[in-house]
Amino acid sequence: MAGKRSSLRAQALGISQKAFERLMADEQRAQWVAQAVGRVQRGKKALDRGQEELMHALQLAARSDFGKVSKQLSSLKRRTRELEERLDRLLKP
Repeated sequence: MAGKRSSLRAQALGISQKAFERLMADEQRAQWVAQAVGRVQRGKKALDRGQEELMHALQLAARSDFGKVSKQLSSLKRRTRELEERLDRLLKP
């Protein structure tokens, strides 16, 4: 089963590589594809910014807020463990 899967994966990779080579063979087409990818990336960034602004306007947490809170929570957990260890050492007879 694993051998069939590996063979199928290799065939699919070969086919996709050939298709990509054909697509990029023409310099003008390759440039067009690169420009299209750039536009999509800029559009995604703009969408992400808009989504974050909307979430804040609605007073909801945006994705970046979760990252910040997660870091703060980790820091608090670490400090709590350190304080517990200090207390344990102080309370030992």
